[in-house]
Amino acid sequence: MEKKYRLRKNLDFRKVYNKGKNFWNRNLVLYVKKNELEETRLGITVTKKIGNAVVRNKVRRRIREIYRLNLYRIEQGYDLIIIPKKNVTEISYKELENAFIHILKISDMLKD
Repeated sequence: MEKKYRLRKNLDFRKVYNKGKNFWNRNLVLYVKKNELEETRLGITVTKKIGNAVVRNKVRRRIREIYRLNLYRIEQGYDLIIIPKKNVTEISYKELENAFIHILKISDMLKD
């Protein structure tokens, strides 16, 4: 994933957490906030409740790949933060992708 599509700074994360809207389903929590840029940026927060570093990095890689493959379907000009829930380690890649698409539909972030 290119750097322009990433949320990196702590200040950016805090802005989205404090001023953004949140949505959730069984596997993911999504925070959304409009930004002043032309592209949509993604931040991923994986807590230690998920597992050790190997497991957390695997979850991060999966979410980044799902985002990269579906980037053309997502509305532009937003900051997104995805927080996976504890059960995400027990589901398949396809189920995670379906959960990601579902949460984007709930938040009206998918293009028609």
